[in-house]
Amino acid sequence: MNNNVDYNREKIIRQTNSLLTFANRWDHFLKRLGINRGKNRIKPGLYSLGNPNSKSQIFVSANYTLSFDALRTALGGTDCYILVLDTKGINVWCAAGKGTFGTNELVRQIKLTGLRDVTERRRLILPQLSGPGVAAQQVKKLSGFNVEYGPVRANDLPEYLKTHKATPEMRRVKFNLGDRLILVPTELTQATILIIILAVPLYFIGGLLPVLAIAAAFLAGVVLFPILLPWIPTPHFSTKGFILGALIALPFAIIEFFGKHGIVLWQRGGWALSYILILTPVTAYLSLNFTGATTFTSRSGVKREIFAYIPKMAWMLGGGIVLSVTFILINLLGT
Repeated sequence: MNNNVDYNREKIIRQTNSLLTFANRWDHFLKRLGINRGKNRIKPGLYSLGNPNSKSQIFVSANYTLSFDALRTALGGTDCYILVLDTKGINVWCAAGKGTFGTNELVRQIKLTGLRDVTERRRLILPQLSGPGVAAQQVKKLSGFNVEYGPVRANDLPEYLKTHKATPEMRRVKFNLGDRLILVPTELTQATILIIILAVPLYFIGGLLPVLAIAAAFLAGVVLFPILLPWIPTPHFSTKGFILGALIALPFAIIEFFGKHGIVLWQRGGWALSYILILTPVTAYLSLNFTGATTFTSRSGVKREIFAYIPKMAWMLGGGIVLSVTFILINLLGT
């Protein structure tokens, strides 16, 4: 942090409201599809909602568009301030894990916005999911502001503000089917692009079956996996992905084995094996991407899983590609 910053130049209070326009909703739709994700941010700083005064409550948000919009719409009819941190356009939970929604940034924005001069209140209401990134005692020591953790979901704020006491339900992080399905469109958009890129060379190399196989592996990882997540056995996302990937690969391996007429048995077995070796780690890797969006994992657990299983995925994928290339060369040399 630059200790020579002229804090006065940032003491601007921007006005916002609790209404979502068509443009806001269209922006949300695009973000859910993973389109223009780098632009899903608002300017950090201090915002006023309604007509707040020096005694009005102060809420803290990330500068991720969907986080900010969820907060301001939930606070409709409330006169308050919203302090927006520079989380690089990342949502509260992920930003807290990455450190961008953290103690230093919170203290920095308090100073940059001149918040002490704007309000007599010395209590900030933060989303519960920001807890991993914010040390309340340090915030108090460095800024003079106390930290209060509100509920998990912004739409529980109206009820929470009646008593400033969260019920167990307000504190509970859910990851039900609806929550998991919200993640699918973004992953599906990216997967579709990769499928299209891979489809052309795969079709000319092996025909329609490899195209369908790789598409199935991708779709299993980004669509089926989040739907089936709680019911796939084993505790790790990677091993869950391996199980699902193997189940998806098996029918294609069987089709390849029995469909390769005119070649010896060991070559047919090799072709079938290559499908399993390639498709299984593709699904497993895509499944691993969901670790950052679920309550089923911890930061340290994800790191251990990455170091333990990514090499295995790489070896399987590499072995499958080498096996496929070998049989392609055998076929070419044989003709």
